[in-house]
Amino acid sequence: MGVEKSLNSVSLPLPKFKGIAVEEAISRRRSIRSFKKEPITLGEISMILWAAQGITGEEWGYKLRSVPSAGALYPIEIYLATKDGIFHYLPEPHKLIKISDNDVRRSLARAALGQSFIEEAPLVLVITAVFERTMAKYGDRGHRYVYAEAGHVSQNVYLECESLGLSTVAVGAFYDKEVQHVLEIPNDHKPIYIMPIGHKKH
Repeated sequence: MGVEKSLNSVSLPLPKFKGIAVEEAISRRRSIRSFKKEPITLGEISMILWAAQGITGEEWGYKLRSVPSAGALYPIEIYLATKDGIFHYLPEPHKLIKISDNDVRRSLARAALGQSFIEEAPLVLVITAVFERTMAKYGDRGHRYVYAEAGHVSQNVYLECESLGLSTVAVGAFYDKEVQHVLEIPNDHKPIYIMPIGHKKH
């Protein structure tokens, strides 16, 4: 993929499974739009990305991930924006590929109709999808499957954030082409959600 003409890569720590009960995470889940400047650790980033798209096992010759996917076609691609640059998540080696050194959080906030809390968050996760992966098998109905899968990813991110003592919100109001331009991603990687992540301001 074009985005993998990386400047460098970041290997992520292995996931650690010691979070709160799923019922507690569900009951505590809220959409938060105010974040501290406190940084997020690489271990926390690792857990969030594993919850979003991490490999959970192998069956019937497929590498299975943390969310269900129609036909195990996995159209979702995850990008991160931080003060250190833009990164693309690769699930199977569980690592990040750096695409740029630019801090684009302010530009992402502008692309999202000026929602300033996106700029304030130490980590901004962008859920994108390559629709053709699913539509090649399922035709127009593939649109529905891709959007459903993005919803699964978003909910996993919400719940993992609760487990880690972090907060997030799913943002759907933005200019698609502008987000693609800011992140320097291919045209077929269509943005679906922007999820700023951080420690909630009290």
